[in-house]
Amino acid sequence: MHIDELMQDNLDLVFGERDATRRLAAIRRIYDADAELHEPHRSARGHQAICDAVGDLLAHLPADFGFTAIRPASGHNGLGRLQWRAGPPGGPPAATGVDVAHVEGGLIRALHVFLDQDDI
Repeated sequence: MHIDELMQDNLDLVFGERDATRRLAAIRRIYDADAELHEPHRSARGHQAICDAVGDLLAHLPADFGFTAIRPASGHNGLGRLQWRAGPPGGPPAATGVDVAHVEGGLIRALHVFLDQDDI
């Protein structure tokens, strides 16, 4: 899988999915079984823990709040980077940031989420 497709799927099908069953199915397709998610204030390891962490994040956001890529992801040598914005459709971004993924065998092995300082 191309790095842009993998990271866009993560943004749309994981961080954009409020239904836990569908989100977990997507995680199983695009994350390694022992993958790690690192956010500024917590980390999670494994499919279910990642699903729960994203679900907790989404539960604290308005229902129309979404994540969109600012530009296509880029990467090389097992690392990928995707810049994103988050907020209501058509509105100003409430937050912006960058996801950095370590990819092995076409699956995300680790995802590090960075928030832009102005948004903290």
